[in-house]
Amino acid sequence: METTPLAAIDLVVIAGYGLLIVVIGVITARRTHDADDLFLAGRRLHWLPVGLSLFASNISSTTLIGLAGAAYVWGVAVANYEWMAAPVLVLMAVVFVPLYLRDPVGTVPEYLERRFDRYARRYVSALTLVGNILIDTAGTLFAGAVVLTSLVPGLDLLSAALLLALIAGAYTAAGGLAAVVYTDVIQALLLLVGAVLVTWLSFAAIDFDWAALVAATPPQQLSLFLPLDDPDLPWLGVLVGVPVLGFYFWCANQFIVQRVLGARSLAHARAGALLAGLLKLPVLFIMVLPGVIAAMILPPLDNPDQVFPTLIATLLPAGLSGLILAALLAALMSSIDSTLNAAAALLTLDFIRPLRPGLGARATAWVGRAAIGLFMLLAAFTAPLIGHFAGLFHYLQTALSYLVPPVAAVFLLGALWRRGGPVSALSTLIGGHALSVLLFGLGLVGWLELHFTLVAGLLFGAALLIFMLTAWRWPATAPVNAVWDRAMARPDPPVPIWRDYRLAALLLLLLTLALVLAFA
Repeated sequence: METTPLAAIDLVVIAGYGLLIVVIGVITARRTHDADDLFLAGRRLHWLPVGLSLFASNISSTTLIGLAGAAYVWGVAVANYEWMAAPVLVLMAVVFVPLYLRDPVGTVPEYLERRFDRYARRYVSALTLVGNILIDTAGTLFAGAVVLTSLVPGLDLLSAALLLALIAGAYTAAGGLAAVVYTDVIQALLLLVGAVLVTWLSFAAIDFDWAALVAATPPQQLSLFLPLDDPDLPWLGVLVGVPVLGFYFWCANQFIVQRVLGARSLAHARAGALLAGLLKLPVLFIMVLPGVIAAMILPPLDNPDQVFPTLIATLLPAGLSGLILAALLAALMSSIDSTLNAAAALLTLDFIRPLRPGLGARATAWVGRAAIGLFMLLAAFTAPLIGHFAGLFHYLQTALSYLVPPVAAVFLLGALWRRGGPVSALSTLIGGHALSVLLFGLGLVGWLELHFTLVAGLLFGAALLIFMLTAWRWPATAPVNAVWDRAMARPDPPVPIWRDYRLAALLLLLLTLALVLAFA
């Protein structure tokens, strides 16, 4: 098949999308006056925008580019990262949403100060800030730059990354989280439509013949669980590592949880989280399988990150190419704007405001806007360096596997166990990351060869052990209130069973189990 260049109608569609984003940014900017508006959308978000925004912000950095490329190389097992989000988001709805909203916080690390002390808060805030910029934002900018450079001849990675960063940074600084969420709603809908179209046309290219796909594909590439010695994703890594990465991403990462913090009520926050979990289940069919089919219908590609852009350029006629490219850029922009806003919130609310308590609300908002501009440039210049790694997906997951397990351990045990105190939190963070540095160094010199999911599981287990041992030796002395109890699981106010989020959570878990069994 020959690649179809972008036609004038494609450029019109893309330009129309860009204009719509600008209009939304201008409208929301009129309602963005202080830090609460900029970072939390005035705490007035409905459950539907919360859920769609959670989905759109997550999908861009790990799916259309990274997931399709990974599926092209090693099959549907990469979808383990997608279905695992559903049970993790159930945990989020049951345990962490009431903890974050009962006594509302502005950032996720602020919860750690209420549970432990300010040192835990600042440690995690600094770590999350670095991760949001150098991992999440830079990774997404790289993905977008890959797409643009593949479709616009002569455009280099740095210029493409700067262009995307400038657009996302502009409307994020103007409209804040409200602009991020309301553009995410459009982006999520475009993304779903675009992914379904690409999936349909990919199957059409093989005459909708599932038997032909099965015959042409090695059996393990159509299974979620790969052998223990598999270099891509061993089954043990799915059990011990992927849940750790998913838990941190959905329950403790500022740029995701920020939408929940901006919900208008506990019920809306829970419903939004469960909606996002439901939307993650079809990803296997509409975003992963096209990567597997690409091995049948495309010539061999040296760079797997080019799979999805090549499918767009190869399969779609004029007009539709512009629509799908707009959907792809929408997905990428939704992650960029989210991480930029979250990083600015962390810097402003966790560091600058405590140091300058007299800073007014409007002045704080302008400091946040300046931070967005600074982080935008830093991420753009970092993005081209990701090309030196073995694929975008590998870069994202490897970095997180070494950084987040100690943080996940502190959040999980801190939320569920009263005995741990400030000593346990700080010991776990410092000790866990010291072990991370050791394992990373051993891997660099070739003395330790572990898949990154196994590294995540090992580090998480070690962090749990550090927390428990120090908690028994130095238990919390002050009263501990920011811990979950069963009373928090009840809907507030009471609702009929058909509106009870616990029923929705149970149905979501059953759907997830059915999906896993179908591809086991």
